[in-house]
Amino acid sequence: DPQQSQLAAASKRRLRRFIVIDEVVDKLYGAKVRAYFEENNVQHKILALPTTEETKSMDLVLNILHEVQNFGLDRRTEPIIAIGGGVCLDIVGLAASLYRRRTPYIRVPTTLLSYVDASVGAKNGVNFLQCKNKLGGYTPPVASFLDRSFIQSIPRRHISNGLGEILKMALMKHKGLFDLLKKHGKYLLDTKFQSCNGFAHHGDAALQTTRIAIETMLEELAPNLWEDDLDRLVDFGHLISPELEMRVLPSLMHGEAVNVDMAFMTYVAHARGLLDAEEKEQILQCMQGLELPVWHSGCSWALIQRALRERLKHSGGQARMPLPTGLGVADIFNDTSEETLERAYKLWVKD
Repeated sequence: DPQQSQLAAASKRRLRRFIVIDEVVDKLYGAKVRAYFEENNVQHKILALPTTEETKSMDLVLNILHEVQNFGLDRRTEPIIAIGGGVCLDIVGLAASLYRRRTPYIRVPTTLLSYVDASVGAKNGVNFLQCKNKLGGYTPPVASFLDRSFIQSIPRRHISNGLGEILKMALMKHKGLFDLLKKHGKYLLDTKFQSCNGFAHHGDAALQTTRIAIETMLEELAPNLWEDDLDRLVDFGHLISPELEMRVLPSLMHGEAVNVDMAFMTYVAHARGLLDAEEKEQILQCMQGLELPVWHSGCSWALIQRALRERLKHSGGQARMPLPTGLGVADIFNDTSEETLERAYKLWVKD
């Protein structure tokens, strides 16, 4: 807000910022973050926390809020800054939305998954009663600052984890993105999404894939920010994965669980005649090329049935099942029979 910027610039009061940073990110980048605020003469408090799916709870939100209260924020001109992966951004977003009913916050994603997923949109939340993101709200950040250089320090498995959400957008909305992932997947894993000189035959695959993934995500989310319309293509891979992810913690990361869900749903699309055998194989080969799991023993038929029953409860009594109808095109279906689902599951198990 330019008016608030002018007020801040004219004020004799020293700039102040409260920063929540994931403790692993703090070990890698904390010294640089502190040096930045000190060099700019900003009074700051940096709270380093363990932000994982296992710690993603209201207890951690309340811990943050106690520290915010002790620091004393101006809720109009002093945004809380979250630096970390998706869990960190979710937790801080919820804390900010609760403090004095709404305090502005800024997202700084440091993993590929949070870069293309959690940085976009309005949702925040925490796990509750062993259910993923059961408590939360819709409070968008005032800004998201995207810097791919953070991604170079994360393990290869985390890169693959983020590629799961990029692949979701490719399968639902963008054949060109799917082709980029097929062609450059190994290169993106090897280079950790850094823009490298001397690799002209790859172009700037990192920039292209992240930009298209974010743009397609925004196309889907912006007109439906508060999810008034429950028919959402971005729910692909998120029908079974919440139940699976929480059930097998910590053996599957979020993007991996999403990919297991997408792999099964690819078989469902094939069983319905929406995908031919060659398209199904192309999708599975792309997943494997991105080093994503296409199967997990915890994804039993009973778990799938339970997850889909839960889906009906929270989607107006309809399945609202996003399925690919080709490569890069999709639709929402409410009429997939139990027999089709079971046939798809048996073929998935067999393969």
